[in-house]
Amino acid sequence: MSLIPGFFGNRRGNSFDPFSVDLWDPFKNFPSLSEENSAFVNARVDWKENPEAHVFKADLPGLKKEEVKVEIEDERVLQISGERNVEKEDKNDTWHRVERSSGKFTRRFRLPENVKLDKVKASMENGVLTVTVPKVEVKKPDVKTIQISG
Repeated sequence: MSLIPGFFGNRRGNSFDPFSVDLWDPFKNFPSLSEENSAFVNARVDWKENPEAHVFKADLPGLKKEEVKVEIEDERVLQISGERNVEKEDKNDTWHRVERSSGKFTRRFRLPENVKLDKVKASMENGVLTVTVPKVEVKKPDVKTIQISG
């Protein structure tokens, strides 16, 4: 149960909520870097390389492809960004717990030189963003056998 009434910050619900175990936090309303980027600061991104491409997979649960942006900037920097909006509050709702985060996120990766920047593809399925960056084909040197006379 909350020990301090709601006038000590923007608390959802009332101070007599039997499901709340939140205690008053005197630093709750102080701005912080982690608060601003809390939405996906821990968004997990896997980066694997195979003979054909570099493949990035990002877990972005609950986001639609329209809420995510994939860009190549500054020559070979892959940037994945987006925003999850705060759910609208109804004055008649009583919130017991708010754990899902909202806000903007950005992840950046420096790509190696052996990529085709004009062939990058991205797809999103079931909250997983997949970005495929094809590699430049390594041309094998032509070897010509020379007959030895004599």
